[in-house]
Amino acid sequence: MQKKSLLKKSLAILMAATMTMGLAACGDSGDSSTPESGSAGGSSEAGGDAAADSGDAAGGDAAADSGDAADGEEAAGDLFGEEVDIRVMVWDRGNAAPGTTTEDNTLTQWIKDQVKEKFNINVTYISVPRSGSDDQLNIMMTGGQAPDIVFTYDQALYYNYASNGGLADLSDAYAKYGSDIAKYCEEAQPISMIGDQKFAVMKQRGTESARHMSYIRKDWLDELNMEMPTNKEELGEYLYAVKEKGLGTPWGMSGRGDTEKMFIRFVGSYVPLTDDKTAYMYHDDAYIVAAPEAKEGLKVLNQWYNDGLITNEFPTDTTEDAYKADISNGKVGFVLDDVYNPHASFEVLNNEIGHETFVPIDCFDTPDGSYRTPFEYRYAMFVMVPKASESKVDACMKYLNWMADPSVAVNIRYTPDHETTEQGVALDLKDEVRQEKGYPGTPDDLSIVNLNFDWVNDYDLMAQVEYDNQATPWTTLEWRQDFYKVMMGSKYRYPVLGAISEDEQTYGPDVKNRLVQFVYNVICCPTDQFESTYESGYSELVNAGLQKILDGRAAAWDAQ
Repeated sequence: MQKKSLLKKSLAILMAATMTMGLAACGDSGDSSTPESGSAGGSSEAGGDAAADSGDAAGGDAAADSGDAADGEEAAGDLFGEEVDIRVMVWDRGNAAPGTTTEDNTLTQWIKDQVKEKFNINVTYISVPRSGSDDQLNIMMTGGQAPDIVFTYDQALYYNYASNGGLADLSDAYAKYGSDIAKYCEEAQPISMIGDQKFAVMKQRGTESARHMSYIRKDWLDELNMEMPTNKEELGEYLYAVKEKGLGTPWGMSGRGDTEKMFIRFVGSYVPLTDDKTAYMYHDDAYIVAAPEAKEGLKVLNQWYNDGLITNEFPTDTTEDAYKADISNGKVGFVLDDVYNPHASFEVLNNEIGHETFVPIDCFDTPDGSYRTPFEYRYAMFVMVPKASESKVDACMKYLNWMADPSVAVNIRYTPDHETTEQGVALDLKDEVRQEKGYPGTPDDLSIVNLNFDWVNDYDLMAQVEYDNQATPWTTLEWRQDFYKVMMGSKYRYPVLGAISEDEQTYGPDVKNRLVQFVYNVICCPTDQFESTYESGYSELVNAGLQKILDGRAAAWDAQ
């Protein structure tokens, strides 16, 4: 009974904050949607289950938190206290500079020195492989061996820890020492509240970005004497024309099993989200595939696949190597992907051909004729302190709050040796400089609180800086400007609640994996077997817990 009461209370409080910020009015799985190397945007690796806040300014509750935190920190006085040791999780991607490690490098040493000098806190980093990091975190949490600061993008995992007593309550420490988090990362914080307790510090994203984006070969359109498609019907006409002309594979796809990025916006565009409850139920993870109207989108993809418009046997390309090579070699005419993922391949192709090829496009019209581009939420990862580290909560909060200061955050994200443009925009170090100086391959992995720098959502400035600092001249300034214009044209954020139902915690990860494979199966089956493949596959999803998840979401929305 206590757990149900907690659930209802947390829903009510979080939704009050959500309504204030206008979430419902706005809108990894898979890979990160991060600007390419050398750009000025704060990167934001998206976890599949990460839900989000609005990009609008936070409302009254967050403002009150900010004031309380500021008052508390003043009362706290000198932040240099008794010596404390804390251990902090860090991802290991296997890209440390020569002679360094993920835990011990120029950037980690800089952070350690700063934190020791300011707070008398000794920091030790504990590396966790990026691939499968949540599994490793579970093992450490279960065995009582987790570092004092841990993180995940998975909201269900966070809620499971919090609701089962696995996390320390950060409320008091946040009030005393969290003023910079409240000031600079306020948009992200409401989702961390469960009832009146705060169990995580939310990382604030940098550049607001769509989750996925489409690109089309403009030079092929010109060769075919066709206009830019404005809807799915016109896209189909282009794809068939590409095949008939023999230009290449009309639609390039890969078959990664951990992401819905190759199909979700197309299939989701068939689903009318008539109200916020429906939008919440069929959130833009793979769940929107479960909406009844999604079947029509899957049927179209099945027809196009069997007509030779989509990469043959694409599900076997689980590493994306063939997909990226096809783009680089000019063999495909349309892609749907994470926003930045194909840019490196576009660069190779443009430089080889000598002119621009792919351009961004929004042609997935919804049933009412509008467009819907799901955006990442303003929060990223859940940064937590395990219950076993409760005695170190104050020290952990000092560390995290220090990281929220933009002057600190920019030095972590871009390294203390970064350069800035005349407009004050920070730039990534060149790879060879970064390695020579002993910085990690991904400094962003140590920046676990704040990427919300002043310039990151000035899109004209971002376009100019990215153009000025591209490694090779593969785009024009106009291309960069159009990129942001197309991306921002139909911005949408799905509504979100702070609590996750027990059924979603139990069945969610397995169902999401099954959903992706289900879609691949129905796309690639023979056309005359579509109905039977769809029905049998959907029944398996229901048996795996899909309907329980959807029912739980509907009940949670009604209860808030």
